[in-house]
Amino acid sequence: MSAPREFRPQRIAVLTISDSRTEAEDKSGRLLIDRLEGVGHRLFERRIVKDDIYSIRAEISRWIVDPDVSVVLTTGGTGITGRDGTPEAVTPLLDKQIDGFGEMFRVLSYDDIKTSTMQSRAIAGVANGTYIFCLPGSSGACALGWDALIVHQLDYRTLPCNLIELMGRLRET
Repeated sequence: MSAPREFRPQRIAVLTISDSRTEAEDKSGRLLIDRLEGVGHRLFERRIVKDDIYSIRAEISRWIVDPDVSVVLTTGGTGITGRDGTPEAVTPLLDKQIDGFGEMFRVLSYDDIKTSTMQSRAIAGVANGTYIFCLPGSSGACALGWDALIVHQLDYRTLPCNLIELMGRLRET
């Protein structure tokens, strides 16, 4: 019988993409921070940027080159309006996409918002050995994404497999 697996806390950066929110008004960013710290992960840094492709890309690029950041969570900018540019900002940075994240997020969202879920462009992937999860801007969507998907995959104890156990192999060539 193998020894029980121990929790491996990760350093996580949180980026809110919004043209109007301040830190005091950022319920979604606060929710993600409360959730990640509540299970034992550590907040690396929290930032808010305008919904501008290059501002988003610059902030995420800064984090993915920092060896102290293992996960980036974003909230906002995943819709279909003219100002929603998170997927366009993040996708060119990704070495690999985790298509199942967006697919599962939309399946789970259907229970709450029915066919409106097709407007979500939530995505995830790996960039320079760092996991990136891009969630919609609503706190309900952030809670769903964290509680139903992300928290389990960022926990080494989750079986049969999880994203943490793959971290050492993300930069293989």
